Amino acid sequence: MIPRIAFTPGEPAGIGPELAVKLACSGRSSTIIQAQIIAIADPDLLQQEAARHGKRLKLLPFDPALPPETTPEDALHLLPVSLASPAAPGQLNAANGAYVLETLRVAAEGCLQRTFDAVVTGPVHKGVINEAGVAFSGHTEYFAEKAGVEKVVMMLAADDLRVALATTHLPLKDVSGTVTGQSLQQVLTILHRSLRDQFRIERPRIGVCGLNPHAGEGGHLGREEIEVIEPALNTLRALGLNLIGPLPADTLFTPPQLARCDAVLAMYHDQGLPVLKFKGFGRAINITLGLPFIRTSVDHGTALNIAGQGIADSGSLNAALNQAIELAKLRHI
Repeated sequence: MIPRIAFTPGEPAGIGPELAVKLACSGRSSTIIQAQIIAIADPDLLQQEAARHGKRLKLLPFDPALPPETTPEDALHLLPVSLASPAAPGQLNAANGAYVLETLRVAAEGCLQRTFDAVVTGPVHKGVINEAGVAFSGHTEYFAEKAGVEKVVMMLAADDLRVALATTHLPLKDVSGTVTGQSLQQVLTILHRSLRDQFRIERPRIGVCGLNPHAGEGGHLGREEIEVIEPALNTLRALGLNLIGPLPADTLFTPPQLARCDAVLAMYHDQGLPVLKFKGFGRAINITLGLPFIRTSVDHGTALNIAGQGIADSGSLNAALNQAIELAKLRHI
């Protein structure tokens, strides 16, 4: 099986075009070599970026009617989308907000129609899309809306550590009120199902962080564990889910405890992600769970300050592609 992986480089003024060129021209892992990689982008943008760095990039037309074929080195298959205005590294242009959204639309529809086996996304700039007059809160929400999915889960991975989030981009003062029994059951159900069905882990073991220091210290440091988290976990345990916790985060994120877990659920963004990024900075990736298709992403921003300089690190993109390819192959077993 040769997976077809759509790749959207993201914001044209950021490091996404450089990452696309490096993907084609800087050597690939054995996993990536076994896939057809289809860049959804403006061909002139990619060729200009290649020329800036002295690279020769071949752009091969993508024909979905043909059988999948591996993409040669120094090349990318291409599904062209035109920029609205020429892009310059580091210089945002709201006129190209619609271009970024169009690349995402093409990728999402291609995944829903099974033209692509997965999509890997480069970094976008939310502000410039909103300045273009389109309400946009992020890739995750965009793909969920396109797929007609009510609830998705953000999971980040680095090497063998997987961390999912019960809440994502919220002020800390709002987290406690957002962590409800119903929301926890939704998130843990999606996480369990994804680990089982996508990652083919027969009986996933999920470690669950408490919300408060020392997981509430028996109610002396907060009662969310007693009144919300433990009842939700017990309900799911009765349905067969293998859940460990709630445990204090500083206990759960230790090697002996992590060895017992296939994934960890953190209650809020900065409870789980500092540990993950410390473990795998430059290799961490974002995986959206709960979609009807596979979506992975780099775990960094547009890096406008270094765009066009040839110094962008492609480690996260390579990791995201490897993960997408592996998940696509597991899906066909």
